[in-house]
Amino acid sequence: MNATTNAGTNTTSVRPAAPRALSRTRGLVRTVLRLHRHALWIWLAYMFITAALLLWLYGPGATNAQEEFDTYGYYPPGGWDTAKYAYDTLFYQPQMLISMAAFVVPLFAAGSLTGREIENGTAQFAWSQSTGPVRWLAAKLAVPAVLLTAGTTLLVVLYRLLWSAHNGLLIAGYSPRELYFSIGPSTVALPLLGLAVGALCGLVIGRALPALAVAAVLQYLISAMRGRLWPFQHSTVYGELPELPVRGGPHRTYLASPDYWPRQLLETGVLLAVTALVVALAFYALRRKVTTA
Repeated sequence: MNATTNAGTNTTSVRPAAPRALSRTRGLVRTVLRLHRHALWIWLAYMFITAALLLWLYGPGATNAQEEFDTYGYYPPGGWDTAKYAYDTLFYQPQMLISMAAFVVPLFAAGSLTGREIENGTAQFAWSQSTGPVRWLAAKLAVPAVLLTAGTTLLVVLYRLLWSAHNGLLIAGYSPRELYFSIGPSTVALPLLGLAVGALCGLVIGRALPALAVAAVLQYLISAMRGRLWPFQHSTVYGELPELPVRGGPHRTYLASPDYWPRQLLETGVLLAVTALVVALAFYALRRKVTTA
């Protein structure tokens, strides 16, 4: 804060330093967005494509599949090479896109967000200016985290709406329920963990390509471990799936599973807790790097 004393009156006026701090924060945000503008445009394009596909599945795609089902029943005369089969196949594509994005995030964080700047010395230059190391890393993590959370949350909400409206158009089996268990709050938490893991790799290794490679291996191990910790309905056999037959043969409506929210909330809590631990390790690694430089 700034203090000004008026002679004769012996009074001191205090000017708050909050506007200056706010201005610096905005400057950091703009700097991060400008430095990684190509990644930002790629993220926005990914969001647009995935959301457009989900909306098409919710609207025109579902209408075409429903018309074919109403006309021919569950088994159309052309076999599975029909609009209904195409709809069933496309229904799972947004999940693949979301999974790919969660895998790419740690690669970006390790290679571009931290590793390349440590390697090129631009991070050290920023630390010597008005931006300290802690503020630098906080901005590097916070800006992508906000974009990831907002974008992934939007896609998950659209996916849940699509599932609630048109899951009955899917071909019966394990795949629909596996999809049902893979879209939820844990889907939002996973890329945040990838962001933290990638940033930590870039800070510790300090070189873009090796950090990227290590982050890829770690993210693969996290995904594999996540699948083993949460086996898909391992105690359920096909005849016990909670489905209701409706008109048109073995066409089904999938009911909500009672273990969905307990599993989702527990998994989300674990992922966020591990993310917080990795972020703490990243700040510790940064402090070690600054003190030993």
